[in-house]
Amino acid sequence: MAAGLGCRCPRCGRGRLFDGYLTVAQRCESCALDLTAQDSGDGPAVFVIMILGFVVVGLAIWVESAFAPPLWVHAVVWPPFILGVALAMLRPLKGLMVALQYRHRRHDADAI
Repeated sequence: MAAGLGCRCPRCGRGRLFDGYLTVAQRCESCALDLTAQDSGDGPAVFVIMILGFVVVGLAIWVESAFAPPLWVHAVVWPPFILGVALAMLRPLKGLMVALQYRHRRHDADAI
């Protein structure tokens, strides 16, 4: 799990998992693990939506009840917050999903 959250190879924990921001590398540069079969699908995005939705709704309700700001303040504050946190969470969660997929050998089941 630490290798996945750190965006490292799920086997050795040293090589980079991604070539770009969310593009999984072809091979690990340290142990030469073939990563082409690793695909997390929409799982990371769903987790980001659920976690961030829970946090933002709670924070927005708290800000509204504690400070009662005008609506334009909500319109200015929450979109950049949501975008920043979503982008920050997406890569580690995708790394975690790929690492869990590797750990539980999902890629072997697809070959059968």
